[in-house]
Amino acid sequence: MITTHGSIGHSVVRALVSDAARPVSVWVEGAAGTGKSRLLEELGALREAVDAKRVLWPCGAAETQPREERWEGPVLLLVDDVHRATEEERQQLRRVLETARPGLAVVITYRPEELGLPGLPLGAPAVRYPPSLTVLRHRLTFWDRERVGRVVAEALEDRCTAEVADRLHERSGGVPQVVLDVLSSMSREGEHAYAAEDVDAAGVPVRLTELILDRLSVMPPAHRPVAWAAAVLDGPAGESELITTSGVEADRGSDALLAALGSGVLVELGSDRYGFAVPLAALAVRQSLAGPVRRRLHERAADALARRQPVPWAVVAGHRRAAGGGRGWLRSVEKAARAAVESGRHQQAITLLEGTLASPLVPPPARARLAPLLARSAVTGLRSDQTVAVLSQIVQDTTLPVDVRGELRLDLGLMLCNQLGRFATGLRELEIAVDELEEIRPDLAGRAMSALAMPYWPGPSLGAHRQWLQKAVAAAKADGGGILHAAVLANHVWFAISCGDPEAWELAEELPTDSTDPACVQHAARGLCNAADAAVWLGAYERAEGFLDRGIELSSQSGAPYTEHTALGTQLLLRWWTGQWTDLAERCERFIAATADMPVIAFDARVVRSLLALAQGDWGATLSWLSENSRISWQDMPTPLSATVAGALIRLALARQDLPAAAEQARTAWTNATAKGVWTWVAELAPWAVEAIARAGDPATAQAMIDDFARGISEKDAPAAKAALIWSRAALTEAEALGEGERSDDLLHAARLYREASAAYGTLPRPYTQALLAEGAARCLLEAHGPHALEAARTPADAAPAPGEETVNTRVDRTAMARAVNELEACTDQFSDLGATWDAARARALLRVWQPARKGRPPGRASQAARLTSRETEVGQLAANGLTNREIAATLHISPRTVEQHIARAMRKTGALSRQDLQRLQP
Repeated sequence: MITTHGSIGHSVVRALVSDAARPVSVWVEGAAGTGKSRLLEELGALREAVDAKRVLWPCGAAETQPREERWEGPVLLLVDDVHRATEEERQQLRRVLETARPGLAVVITYRPEELGLPGLPLGAPAVRYPPSLTVLRHRLTFWDRERVGRVVAEALEDRCTAEVADRLHERSGGVPQVVLDVLSSMSREGEHAYAAEDVDAAGVPVRLTELILDRLSVMPPAHRPVAWAAAVLDGPAGESELITTSGVEADRGSDALLAALGSGVLVELGSDRYGFAVPLAALAVRQSLAGPVRRRLHERAADALARRQPVPWAVVAGHRRAAGGGRGWLRSVEKAARAAVESGRHQQAITLLEGTLASPLVPPPARARLAPLLARSAVTGLRSDQTVAVLSQIVQDTTLPVDVRGELRLDLGLMLCNQLGRFATGLRELEIAVDELEEIRPDLAGRAMSALAMPYWPGPSLGAHRQWLQKAVAAAKADGGGILHAAVLANHVWFAISCGDPEAWELAEELPTDSTDPACVQHAARGLCNAADAAVWLGAYERAEGFLDRGIELSSQSGAPYTEHTALGTQLLLRWWTGQWTDLAERCERFIAATADMPVIAFDARVVRSLLALAQGDWGATLSWLSENSRISWQDMPTPLSATVAGALIRLALARQDLPAAAEQARTAWTNATAKGVWTWVAELAPWAVEAIARAGDPATAQAMIDDFARGISEKDAPAAKAALIWSRAALTEAEALGEGERSDDLLHAARLYREASAAYGTLPRPYTQALLAEGAARCLLEAHGPHALEAARTPADAAPAPGEETVNTRVDRTAMARAVNELEACTDQFSDLGATWDAARARALLRVWQPARKGRPPGRASQAARLTSRETEVGQLAANGLTNREIAATLHISPRTVEQHIARAMRKTGALSRQDLQRLQP
């Protein structure tokens, strides 16, 4: 019985467990490095094989050849590398198989690529298997991407990325031994996080190098050039390409290819496609070639590949450069870059052009042609530090034409601002670009002007940006429309929406989304994504979502990855404000990791992740998410983001009862935010800054801040800012009332303002802020009624009033109390639903102060002695998040000593070894 598949272990065990079992032979074929010898070791260690006679037979080693004898009982014969067997060994193994008896299991491994006769491991004639012998064949295959990924993760642990596994699978061909050898070289390099480049840096494993060069040495010298050609082409190639590249005659080339296939140097990779089974083997062969031989092979490879359709110009350019460069090299680079740009593969164009322009061999005329192509690709695509370095050097070349230098400076300025966050330097480059281009290229000068009109960047005032916008609009009108009009309009829309211009929405409708010009479509996509960002800060969330959907679609269609990434950051902000917090922390962290080398794009995600940490009570992470692995401090972020962060940090100082620090931060942040002059962006700062200044004993300054804020957003379409203005007034009113002995009328007025602000945020909608303000309203209402409300809460509803007590006041207190308690309960639920752990704990603590006390434990309810109480869980979560006992006490309105006792009981009940270990507590 002959079959081509089956379970080796199952078949071997079945042959060994009984003398009556049918004998079995298993042919295990696999290329070098696929684990054949390891498989034999595992079979030899099978529990069922312990009582069997185990015979290991490594072929080609005469001293280990089994002696002729009769084996009694079960026998497990493990024959390794039969492709190396001598004629005597083959004849002996043939006799064993042809006279197989019950209780015999034979496992034979071989490399199919090294057999003398393909398909006949023991040569001709074929083995005459007896009818009683079960004959199986098992093929060991290469590892797939998933298996390589698991091995990489196990070897490098948390220091690896998905790109490492992808690159290793690609370069190793999935051969297990090669994968392990490369990883072994990498794992000795240190403790850094590995990238795909580390796989290349590991080089070719010694085992693989010796294997492929040994096989190559067996080939006749006249046939070797075809294998050299395959190494230089470094990928699947056709027969004619291999022969052309090798430089041998056609007839001899065909014979050489057959020889390379027969010796296992090359393998068939597809229809008329040949190459190395392990791509790294090509590198080993290339490194073995003398320089002149290698250069001639690259020349012929370029000629051969130039005949393909379509021509792989980037590959051709690589061969031209390896052959010594020259005009053919630069022409190929330019064709490759333009083809990549036209198909939206900007990063490919950037990588190719960066490497080319960094070479001193590029003459000035070619540099003048290629540098603008690099700059345009880099602005549209994703950032590269090397691009900035290359362009910074090129713009200093005074031999370049002024218009070329100005165009390069324009794109350099945009990259410095948009991608690197070097705002001051970028704005200076843009201003110089205007001077260089205004007379000779007014269209490019107009683009530089429109970039300078963007108030998003820290630095110049709104008035200065407005002047640049006016100049840009005038330039676009003079240009007569087209690309410049689309570019200026994209920035004009963003400017108008950010400033709360009521006519901005109509302006956005003019974006050329249906243009047939790809450049205009890219600017339209950018305009839509800009509009979405501005609308988010304005509080126009429904409009923002519409802009985002269309903007991301157009960005993807027009090949503008940078614009698409900025929109994805805006989506995170939108999810934060609108309460879509499910998986938001994980989304932010993934985005931060994906944009690690693009600090400006990552700003939105860092800010949102920081705000989440604050709401969750993880105060230690609030700042770390802003600064960790970021080269730009939060103070130097664009104005709306830095104002938002400042508001959050003022709130944190207030929660810690550090009024001097809160007031100092408020004054500094207010000065910085208002200096820009875009008052709609003050919305996320104003309420917290006003509260900090007022509580620090300076209500006059707080009132002046409110007055300035009100004037700044007067007649503006700015729903979030107008809601924030009401909130600011509520915060000032509450602070003044509490500072002057809890004046009940002012507290009631503050409660009404909080409710009004809460309703305003509810219409946006912003559920988290809405809940914060509802909590504020309830807090003020309770404080306004003071002891009366508390006493009313603790008195049964049907109890008779005490002598002299005014029944009407009791009813008022009780009604107000019930309303406030209901509001607090709703806030607690809202915070809990969002995941705002700290806020939920604070609101719940306030409820405990004012809610009627419940009497004892209901009959039949289990004791809390063996499990955590709700308060212990609450305190434990806050402690695990890094809050001190004093901070927890301030949040929950209890004493630090009580906090300490709750933590001790929580650690004892859960077996936690530290405060941080309490993180696993669930409410």
